[in-house]
Amino acid sequence: MQLDLRTVSIRPKRQTFSHIARRLGADKPASRYQEGTLDLQVTHNFHYRPYWAPQFELFDVRRTAIQMADWYTFKDPRQFYYGTYTLARARQQETTEGAFSFVEERGLVPNLPATVRKQALAVLLPLRHLEWGANMNNDFICAYGYGTAVTQPALFHAMDRLGIAQYLTRIGLTLGSPDDLDAAKQAWLDAPAWQGLRRYVEDTFVLEDWFDLFVAQNMVLDGLLYPLAYQHFDVALTQQGGTAVSMLTQFMRDWKAESDKWLDATLKTAAAESPANAAQLHAWVSKWEARALEALAPFATLALGEAGGAALNEVHSQWRGRLTKLGVAPQGAAA
Repeated sequence: MQLDLRTVSIRPKRQTFSHIARRLGADKPASRYQEGTLDLQVTHNFHYRPYWAPQFELFDVRRTAIQMADWYTFKDPRQFYYGTYTLARARQQETTEGAFSFVEERGLVPNLPATVRKQALAVLLPLRHLEWGANMNNDFICAYGYGTAVTQPALFHAMDRLGIAQYLTRIGLTLGSPDDLDAAKQAWLDAPAWQGLRRYVEDTFVLEDWFDLFVAQNMVLDGLLYPLAYQHFDVALTQQGGTAVSMLTQFMRDWKAESDKWLDATLKTAAAESPANAAQLHAWVSKWEARALEALAPFATLALGEAGGAALNEVHSQWRGRLTKLGVAPQGAAA
C-alpha cells in the first residue's frame, strides 16, 4: 500500500465580508477590529417606534445635535472589539490582583498611618456612587448612540466604570470594613463636600442628547476629576506614607490614560466634521466646565486641604490645553 501526500493550496473565494469590502473599496483582508465594527448598525426594517419617544426610530441619528456624513468616521485608536478588549482587561486585572495580594500578604495596611487610612476612605469610597452614575451614563450612550464605532467602545467604557466601582469597594474593605462603605454612602447623600458632584451626576441622568452626555461625563467631569483623585491625591497620600493605597489605585491611572485615546479621537473627529459640530461642542464643553469646577471645588478641599484650590487650577489648565488641541477649547478665559 502506498500513500502519496501532497500540499494543496486553498485560495479563499473572498478575503472579507461583502459589506467590509464595499467600504474598503476592494476585496482585501480586513482587521478583526474592522470586521467587528464597520457597518454593523441596523439602519432599516424597524418593527416599531419606541413608545417613550415615538418621534424617533429605534436607532436614529436625530437623537443628537451632532451630525456626521458617515458615522463610521469615528475610530477607536485602541482597536478594541470584544476579543481585544477582554484580553486587555484580563491582563490589567491580573496586575491589579497582584497588587492587592502584595498589600495584603505583606501586611502593609496595618502599617498605614491612621490619618492616611481615614483620608483614603473619606475621599475614595464615595466615588463608588459617581462611578455607578458613569456606568449608567455610558450605557445610555451605547443604547441611544449611532454606529458601532461609537456604541461598542461606549459599552466597554460603561463596564469599566462598574469595574472601578467594584475596585473602590474592595479598597474600602481592604482598608476598613463594611461600616465604612455605609458611611461613604451616607456622605454621598448628605455631606456638603459631595453635594455638588452628586447634583452634577444626577442632572446628567436626565440628558436626552447622548453626545451632550458624552461630553458632560467622559470629557468634562472625568477629565477634571481623575487627575485630582488619582494623581494629586495619590501624591499627597504617598508623601504621608500611603504607598499601599497608591498600589491599589494604579488601575484607575492606567485605565484613564488608555481611555483618553478613544475619548480624544471621538471628540476631535466630531469637531472636525463641520463648523456646526465644532460650535455645538464648544457650547456643551463651556456649559459643563462651569458646573464641574463648581462641583469639584469642595472635593478638592476635602482631598487636599488648603492645596486643593491650586491643584484644581493646575488640573483645569492642563485640561483646557488638552481640549484646545482637539479643537473644542471652552469659551471664555480659564478660571
